[in-house]
Amino acid sequence: MPGSRDDASVLHVDLDAFYASVEQLDDPTLRGQPVIVGGTGNRGVVCAASYEARTFGVHSAMPTWRARRACPDGVFLSPRFDRYSEKSHDVMAILTHVTPLVEQLSIDEAFVDVAGVRRRHGSGRDVAMLLRAQIRAETGLTASIGAATTKFLAKLASDLSKPDGLLVIEPGTELAFLEPLPVTRLWGVGPATFKKLDRMGIRTIGDVANVDQDVLVGALGQSLGHHLRALAHNDDERAVVPDRGVKSIGAEETFDRDLHTRAECERELSRLADRAAIRMRRGGLVARTVTMKIRFGDFETRTRSRTLPAATDHTALVVATARALLDGFELERGVRLLGVSLSQLSAEIASQQILALDEDVEAANEHDDRLARIERAADAVRERFGDQAVRPATLIDGGDQS
Repeated sequence: MPGSRDDASVLHVDLDAFYASVEQLDDPTLRGQPVIVGGTGNRGVVCAASYEARTFGVHSAMPTWRARRACPDGVFLSPRFDRYSEKSHDVMAILTHVTPLVEQLSIDEAFVDVAGVRRRHGSGRDVAMLLRAQIRAETGLTASIGAATTKFLAKLASDLSKPDGLLVIEPGTELAFLEPLPVTRLWGVGPATFKKLDRMGIRTIGDVANVDQDVLVGALGQSLGHHLRALAHNDDERAVVPDRGVKSIGAEETFDRDLHTRAECERELSRLADRAAIRMRRGGLVARTVTMKIRFGDFETRTRSRTLPAATDHTALVVATARALLDGFELERGVRLLGVSLSQLSAEIASQQILALDEDVEAANEHDDRLARIERAADAVRERFGDQAVRPATLIDGGDQS
């Protein structure tokens, strides 16, 4: 259970002042300025405020008219939800590249369980540092991360580390960390509950942990009394569960220069398909649908999918399917981005037979069992020596001898 972990392997990732940060990222002239995103009319409400605006007392859910009064020199912007969704997707892709166990809570925050990737990436602290660096490098955004043994404590740690921080609560230190914090840090303590606890002389989480259980239940009721008492002892058994299951696993890349030939595109698709298949096997999943994404130099973006007769986790089939999906595209236009994603995921045992889609896959059919053994042996080598230790032969085909 989460509370018995021997590492701070539950992470809470929270993007700092997300909407306002995206606006400052897209328009460098806004950096360092108080940016307020939300309804711009007098009846509007603030959705997000940059940290510069927060110094004036502006915060989310504040009426816009009040924000204008508090920060008359602020930059007030209408929200661009499509853009925020796009940046959120980029961040979540970084998280799921490390592990499929990502539970997205909202557009700008998620829980991540990294207990299963310790051999590849190190401790919870190591993974948190890696993710913060990758999010900054690949999206230009900053994230605050809390790492602990439970979801409750990880969320609390990320809140306390803001902005642009990392706070790790190591196993064995949880109660000492919680004890001096105000009771308002417990989930479920609102103004009314705070007044009741304050009248009882209960002002810190340590006070909640030490008060008699019956006294707490008598004052707050059975459900809330037990809930707060459990949290005060860091008793939170909730696992990190991806919402509605992991919908897709994929990999994509924007190239430094546009690709113009079939050979170049097939080589890159092979690499991306291999990466996606490895991640899928690490999650113990199989897929039925392969989707290829292509973006041309003029930014036109297209996707094309193929659903297989049976679910699979075989790299050879994923690569062959992705390559086949290139048919009919005018690649000489210049290809700016390629991506491969796998969906219709399940935890079923992968099909024991690769179904033929083209000549490459028919050849693979004859060696299906051998390929499965080879792929898993290669995965074991990657686990020990890193993802670059083994590459598929398809990356050597077409002249890539590096």
